[in-house]
Amino acid sequence: MGMHTRITEMLEIEHPIVQGGMQWVGLAELASAVSNAGGLGILTGLTQPTPEDLIKEIERCRGMTDKPFGVNLTILPTIKPVPYEAYAQAIVDSGVKIVETAGRNPEPFLPLFKEAGITVIHKCTSIRHSLKAEKIGCDMVSVDGFECAGHPGEDDVTNMILLPIAARLLNIPFLASGGLGDGRGLAAALAMGADGINMGTRFMVTKEAPIHEKVKQRMVEASELDTSLIYRTLRNTARVFKNSIAEKVIEIESRSGETKFEDIQPLVQGAKGRDLFDSGDLDQGIWSAGMVVGLIDDIPTVQELISRIVTEAEGIIKERLVKAVSA
Repeated sequence: MGMHTRITEMLEIEHPIVQGGMQWVGLAELASAVSNAGGLGILTGLTQPTPEDLIKEIERCRGMTDKPFGVNLTILPTIKPVPYEAYAQAIVDSGVKIVETAGRNPEPFLPLFKEAGITVIHKCTSIRHSLKAEKIGCDMVSVDGFECAGHPGEDDVTNMILLPIAARLLNIPFLASGGLGDGRGLAAALAMGADGINMGTRFMVTKEAPIHEKVKQRMVEASELDTSLIYRTLRNTARVFKNSIAEKVIEIESRSGETKFEDIQPLVQGAKGRDLFDSGDLDQGIWSAGMVVGLIDDIPTVQELISRIVTEAEGIIKERLVKAVSA
């Protein structure tokens, strides 16, 4: 029957499970599979080299699902200038009705999105940013704990603390993000006040994810200790999978004196991560991965994964939790 929360109602989806935007990973194959399984799939806008290519990818996704899906637009400092306005306009022109924003303040883009009737989900790594997103008019937020892949912010606060505070202070719906990969996580997120979960890393290790099997298998074998925090000295912390490249970056950052991005740039170029996903060479570059890798022990289809998570969560809520409070 599915679960019913503010998220499922607002996004018109069956299950309160959203696939976060992931560079090089959020293609039509994965996004459509998530949507077809009752969650919300997300295409990653900047994975496409041009706004015109994004429009084509959106159309390709429409050919693979008749369910709702969204597009991620991550606004961050980049080595090469990015025409963010053109990407935003491409999203509007395509008729997509859900956008996940991340990185910098999305306020400059909100009038365009709102006029087009688009629901905006903003990814936040702190309570203050979540409250700001609510104030400027975002429809919901994704609250990212320290466990998450990619950029967890600089506060180092876990979801066990962030989520209850968000539930106390926010009026808009919110997703829990970071450390989520099974039914226990979904049940816990709902118990702490979230309206659903946002998963990135767990969806990377599915049949439909456009990633080399060697990368998926390495993540299956990994423990919760197999991620690294890089860019800490640059105040732009990122959680990535622990490999020789990540260790080299950390070694450079540990040297005395100020770290300059130019010192590590050749190691962390985004194209190397894309090549790694294509080739399966685990030391070709870096890739984002959350601590949830410690919970991953198989490579299911997206349908199998979502069904398993929902069934497990429902079982925990209806049986274990009910029994805990019953006379």
